[in-house]
This record gives sequence, structure tokens and C-alpha cells, in this order.
Amino acid sequence: MTTFQEKLTEFAGWVGVLSILLAYGLLSFGVLSVDHIGYHALNLVGGIGIVVDAFADKNYQPAVLNLIWIAIAIYAIVTIGA
Repeated sequence: MTTFQEKLTEFAGWVGVLSILLAYGLLSFGVLSVDHIGYHALNLVGGIGIVVDAFADKNYQPAVLNLIWIAIAIYAIVTIGA
């Protein structure tokens, strides 16, 4: 992998981590609720970012965990939107 690709996947991973932390923080401080689509959208973005970085690093445990995280977020978004 080229240096640019490594930096890009690393950036995606950090965006993912920060998105999940932001979602949890906003939920914990009462800014978002569990039925707010923004909460689940942040978790979706977070999961995608971590999956991108984990697969690039061939680190499969966080990839699997976050694929499930993504599926839950998508389910919640579809459920809330329905």
C-alpha cells in the first residue's frame, strides 16, 4: 500500500473513532437520544471508518465488530425512518 493510501485509511479510522466517541458523548449528555437518527448516523460513519482502517491493516477482530456495529446502525436508521 502506498503512503497516501496508508494515510487515507488511517484518517478514515480516526474519523470512525471520533464519530463513535461523539455519538456516545452526545447521548450521555442528553444532546441526542437513542431514537435520534443523528446518533445512529454517527455510529454508522464510525463503524465504516474503523472497518476501512482495520481491513487495510489486516486486523480482523475490530473489522468484524464494526461490521456488526454498522448492521445495527443501519437497522436503527431504517426502523426510525419507517
